[in-house]
Amino acid sequence: MRSRLSTTMLSWVITICLLAFASSKPCENEASNNELLLSLNKDLLRSLGRQEGLPNPSVHLALRISSYHNLAKESEHLIRLNTQLHNDLQNSLSSSPAVVGLLALYTLALKASCYDLNTVTFTVSDTSETLLTHLKKQMEKEKERLAYIHRPLTNYYQYSLGVLALCTSGIRVNDHVSNKLIKAVEHQYFKNGDAECIDTYAMAGMALQCVKDTGFHVRNAAELNTALDKIKRKLLASRRADGHIGNEFSTGLAVQALLAMGSPVAECAASMEAMRTDARSNTYHNPMAISQILPALQQKSYLTVKNKECLNEDDTLVLEPVDPVVVLPSDTKVAVIVEVVTSSGEAALYSVDVAKGSSLLEALELLKGREVGFMFENESSLWGPFLSVVNGEQARQSDRRYWHLSSDGTALSQGINDFKIEAAQKITIKNTSY
Repeated sequence: MRSRLSTTMLSWVITICLLAFASSKPCENEASNNELLLSLNKDLLRSLGRQEGLPNPSVHLALRISSYHNLAKESEHLIRLNTQLHNDLQNSLSSSPAVVGLLALYTLALKASCYDLNTVTFTVSDTSETLLTHLKKQMEKEKERLAYIHRPLTNYYQYSLGVLALCTSGIRVNDHVSNKLIKAVEHQYFKNGDAECIDTYAMAGMALQCVKDTGFHVRNAAELNTALDKIKRKLLASRRADGHIGNEFSTGLAVQALLAMGSPVAECAASMEAMRTDARSNTYHNPMAISQILPALQQKSYLTVKNKECLNEDDTLVLEPVDPVVVLPSDTKVAVIVEVVTSSGEAALYSVDVAKGSSLLEALELLKGREVGFMFENESSLWGPFLSVVNGEQARQSDRRYWHLSSDGTALSQGINDFKIEAAQKITIKNTSY
């Protein structure tokens, strides 16, 4: 009897130990993942103090969607949005350029802060109207352009943002406006050249899912469902073996869209793990990139703002002092060939030696300073500086052109200030239409 009891007790001990061992890894992973989320949240908060130019509404949106908060710093940033960004949008609306994307992000950021959108107004031509009224008018302009040439004034990404911002704010989206987006999905208009725009599919998916959830689009419900199904299949088909959907910088929005469209978390597990791996290796040092992956890693999406209630929020996020990191220039030089291809197809080659680890922007500045006939200008964006003029030739959105950048034939997924030159290579800068 004692022997049987001892054997039974021993088997229980072994079982408990095995269970403890088996469960330790998931627990460790969960703790590690939570630590990563806190780190990313703090990175975004710290970026607020380093922002150059206008405050970024996408960063604010991500901070407000997050489960962790530093309400004082978020409030400070909200004030900047309501002054600096508001004034810039006021000027843009007065001069009539298409600003639907930035206007939509501003709307989403304010909505995420539970701000009364009816109190936000812009005065254009001595007429004061609310933010949402201006957003609706911008969307009508975009829709009217689509009726003629199947292209919005800006692009389908910004158009989708506009639909999403109106919908999450409780504004009924005109059937004609949402139909244009449905037709664009049907005819696969979301492309830059021959490349699929995964970011645009993701944003369109969230926008159309919001429209479906609110019941705004009832006349062509079958077409709406077909479009959503097509977007989901397109995103899943673009998932690489390493888990990324499209590339490292489109995966965040893609996962947000899949979750918003009802995909189970398990279906996105590989993509979420790919983002965690990237985050730990500092791939996402750009605040705009972090602002898109942080909601996804918390199993949320931009649709979260629709039902956002700013009650009993966590306010425990504290920023510890961080010693400044001094990066010494490398003594190793690498050779870079820069090829500029104009819209007419003419090509010019330049060469420059740069310190290993230099950004592409630094390489271009060095080349420009050598007075070899190479010139360029850049403009600011939420993602950082981008090329606008090279050797006197513009690539303007109004002409549906942009400077396509590639390294040894592979398209760059990062901006000129983020892409680092670690080895000899050929950079091609080509004036491209879309």
